[in-house]
Amino acid sequence: MAVRPIDLTGGKSVYCFNESQIKSAHQMAFDNPETAPKIQAELNRLESEFSRNERAALAFVMIDRLLRTPPAE
Repeated sequence: MAVRPIDLTGGKSVYCFNESQIKSAHQMAFDNPETAPKIQAELNRLESEFSRNERAALAFVMIDRLLRTPPAE
């Protein structure tokens, strides 16, 4: 039984990301010498072991959890 793909573009918008947030995320994931290696390693693992739907589900759940918990700092 094939799993239908999760539509990443349809439906009502729940969360919005601004350009600054995306830029900061990319900086942490690709440029920062401390965080980039950890993030890249995990991205590579997830992309090799998870389907596209699984990665989308994980991303959505992580964002939702981050929004529901106060910052640690």
